[in-house]
Amino acid sequence: MSLLKFILVLFPALVFCQPNCSVYKDSLCEKACKIAVNAEQYQGHKYSQMDFDKAIKLCPNFDYAYREKSVPYLKRGDFITWKKIIDKAVEINPNDNLGYRGWCKYQFLRDYRGALTDLEALEKINKYNIGYSQNGDYHLKIVIALCYKSLGNRKKAISLIKTQLSIKDYTPQNYDFLHLGVLYLETGDVKEAIKSLKKELTIDDYLAETYYYLALAYKKENNLSLFKENLFKAQDFYKKGYVMKDNYTHPLDKIYLPQIENLLK
Repeated sequence: MSLLKFILVLFPALVFCQPNCSVYKDSLCEKACKIAVNAEQYQGHKYSQMDFDKAIKLCPNFDYAYREKSVPYLKRGDFITWKKIIDKAVEINPNDNLGYRGWCKYQFLRDYRGALTDLEALEKINKYNIGYSQNGDYHLKIVIALCYKSLGNRKKAISLIKTQLSIKDYTPQNYDFLHLGVLYLETGDVKEAIKSLKKELTIDDYLAETYYYLALAYKKENNLSLFKENLFKAQDFYKKGYVMKDNYTHPLDKIYLPQIENLLK
């Protein structure tokens, strides 16, 4: 495995680090921190939830305990309970929790307006770098763009993604150019779509989606040879499992095998 791939595998775990309990001068909060950090290791078990409650009782403004306590409810689909708990974490510490709540609204709830509210509020607090999604797949600026796309404002989405990609020290993530290419395709700019999708291949050549959307672009140009070539490539990659993946939800612009097979017919 290359160093880059190794970093990408580890990256999701680096988005939210466990707190350093030694920084708490209040002995009760330091104790609460240690309890919560230990409880996070068996998150989802009832005893873990009980320990988060102990931590919160010892240190009522310890936002980490609220956030981690909320996670099992999110994963089980109890979004009402999740929101009640995560809202408390955001209230205590918006800088560290708005991005997470906004991402979850986007990823799990498809609440694009709610996600925008959180992420744009975070932009006002942190003007330099609002961070990455919890799963490590996206910079949150790209998530903002995808929210605008999902709400029908594709031109703004394109502008936001291009702005993020133009930042000198920004490293494009695996799906950035894929989403940009699809946006261009949806707005009728086929040449820019092909340009962006080819750029995606230089970053990540392991997605059936990229070849599928390239095929659609070439079809619009009446280039049937490249249309078929890319579609067969998409089919081959899909059967090998080279596709957009998420452990919990359906990623935006993800495709499925019947879409490819219907075009091949």
